[in-house]
Amino acid sequence: MKLNVKPGILFSAILAALASPSLAGEAPPMLLASVERGQSEVSQYLVSEKLDGVRAFWDGQSLRPRQGNVINAPAWFTQGFPAQPLDGELWVGRGQFERVSATVRRRVPVDAEWREVRYQVFELPHAAGTFRERVQALQSLVAAVAVLWLQAVDQFEVSSRAALDRKLDEITRAGGEGLMLHRADAPYLTGRSDVLLKMKRWNDAEATVVGHRPGKGKFAGMLGALQMRTADGTEFLLGTGLDETLRRNPPPVGTLVTYRYRELTAQGRPRFASFYRIQEF
Repeated sequence: MKLNVKPGILFSAILAALASPSLAGEAPPMLLASVERGQSEVSQYLVSEKLDGVRAFWDGQSLRPRQGNVINAPAWFTQGFPAQPLDGELWVGRGQFERVSATVRRRVPVDAEWREVRYQVFELPHAAGTFRERVQALQSLVAAVAVLWLQAVDQFEVSSRAALDRKLDEITRAGGEGLMLHRADAPYLTGRSDVLLKMKRWNDAEATVVGHRPGKGKFAGMLGALQMRTADGTEFLLGTGLDETLRRNPPPVGTLVTYRYRELTAQGRPRFASFYRIQEF
């Protein structure tokens, strides 16, 4: 559902955003989600679909992924974007991550590919007020600039956990990745925080390749498993989900990989971990 815009809140939020320092040099730290494990009071959150695209920060001049390098978008794509920062997702559609990732990685952008991309924005960085108030301001801003492919992510509320679970099932059946829950009363924050939660039928996380284990049997002469290390130093082997191409040409040490898992063991290692994709951005 659309949220009603309050003019006073809108004015102060946009003024605060315009007053923020220039961020053209590099993308600032972004708010990163924690995992929703049934710990939250869902009525305190605004909910949106988790989009499986490329996270991108608009700094007023260019689009930047989490690593901070400039995305080579066509000039026409960002023409008309506002001067103030935006945070969102470059998205083509459900289940189309590889497609949008390939489009965004090109040194020379292909217009035909970019015409399929939408910049779905969900945050107005550095603006004053609560998340609910920033969403109101963001919706008004997007409507004012009227760029067809610049769209505000729909935010809605649920009254109970049962309603939240039904919505998750609906999105998952339709090919979506999951849901995002953002505390409606939260100020603008960066870093990992439980004011932003991701909710999926499978958990996912990122880890860095630190070694390669040789294969045996039918995988002799190829990669058997990737030796992975998480940000907190936990190490584990990741073999499930690797196709023959990856086994013959494994990602080098230092590569950031996204993997999926059911739950964590008592030692903090992922149970039933499976390779998902290389994290290009």
